[in-house]
Amino acid sequence: MSLQDTRSRQCEDGGEGTPRPRYDHHRLDAYEVAVQFVTWRGGALQRLPKSADIADQLTRAATSIVLNIAEAAGEQSGPERLRFFRMARRSATECDGILDVALALHLDRPEKIQEGRALLTRVLSMLAGLTRTR
Repeated sequence: MSLQDTRSRQCEDGGEGTPRPRYDHHRLDAYEVAVQFVTWRGGALQRLPKSADIADQLTRAATSIVLNIAEAAGEQSGPERLRFFRMARRSATECDGILDVALALHLDRPEKIQEGRALLTRVLSMLAGLTRTR
C-alpha cells in the first residue's frame, strides 16, 4: 500500500471533494517535505548495501525527522512541541552531515546528493520557523 493510499483512507471530505487530513502533522509542509526526503533516501546511496553504516544512519536520521515532526504536531504542551521540532531539526542537520560524508566518499552522484540537500534545506528552513520562540 502506498503512502498516498494510506492518506486517502485517513482523510475526511474537506468539502468540494477536497480531502482533509485527519491528523495535525499532515497539515504541515515540513512533514510533507520530510516524507519526500525519506522517499529520496530510498533511491540514494544505492551502491551501498542497506546494512552499511552510513546508509543505515541516513535512513534512521531521515525517519527521525518525520516521526519527530508528527509527534510535535500531536503535542498540546508548547515546550514539549518545541522540543520535538528541535529534535527533528537536529536529525535534519545530521542528515546534511551524512550527505557531506557521502559526497566526500563518492557514494553517489553529486547531483543526486544535491537533490537530497535541497529537500533538507527546505525542511530545515521550515523547522527554523517552527522552533522560533515567540
